[in-house]
Amino acid sequence: MKADHFALSVPATPNAVAAARHQAVDTIEGWTAGLSSGVVHTAELVISEFVTNAVLHAGTDPVALSVRLDEEALRIEVCDSSPVLPQPGLPNPYGEGGRGLFLVAVLTDRYGVEPTAVGKRCWAEIDLPTGPDQEIAFTLPSQRSC
Repeated sequence: MKADHFALSVPATPNAVAAARHQAVDTIEGWTAGLSSGVVHTAELVISEFVTNAVLHAGTDPVALSVRLDEEALRIEVCDSSPVLPQPGLPNPYGEGGRGLFLVAVLTDRYGVEPTAVGKRCWAEIDLPTGPDQEIAFTLPSQRSC
């Protein structure tokens, strides 16, 4: 199987998040690998979280989105110009934000953040189901109660 790749640079504006998500998902759904709906929906959420965070924290510089599909996994990367690395953790039950990386950690098989020469790269990988009837399955971790 050949690898499929999608790359897009978007302005750091709130409207860019939806546009980037829609373009990426449309492209992923068009790839000939026939990805399961679970993989596509997980990718959509990860793309939305990563691009939203980049737009909120990167200032006015463009945000780069990259999606690559090979025989084993779908990899999503978002690069921005902010050198500040996000710190994952349990979200504040009363806060409006702070859930994005928590969700990414739960839904993906691997994720990370690494500094680059001009900012940072947030990435996540979703393993492809190995059998024709295998779908992504996950269990939500327990969260502290209020």
